Amino acid sequence: MTPDGATMLDDCNILIVEDEFFIGLDLSLALEDHGADVTGPFATVDTALPACGPEVDAAILDVDIHGGKSFPIADRLSERGVPFLFHTGRADLDILTTRYGDDVPILVKPTQPRHVAVAISRLLHADLND
Repeated sequence: MTPDGATMLDDCNILIVEDEFFIGLDLSLALEDHGADVTGPFATVDTALPACGPEVDAAILDVDIHGGKSFPIADRLSERGVPFLFHTGRADLDILTTRYGDDVPILVKPTQPRHVAVAISRLLHADLND
């Protein structure tokens, strides 16, 4: 919390794509505790893609979700210039850096939800620190 009572994610809308119910719930609660509005969690590409609208400020994407990979969501967010990070249990992280570069953070599961919230905050506020 900042000195004026604000939290690090006030007025931010964060999209969550996560097919593990309890992980998605934990992430949602941690983000809300830091002031964010949460969209999701969504467990499939088909349900998440329509939610990638202009109101989304940033996203947390599990890579392997029901029915495939979250790459179409990441691609859409990239096209719109929306920052995102991957929160994944994948062992082969090279595919992510090859496809999206080193600028997209990758958090390897298990990661404490509050650490994910801090990482999203840093991602959103990176341009303020440059």
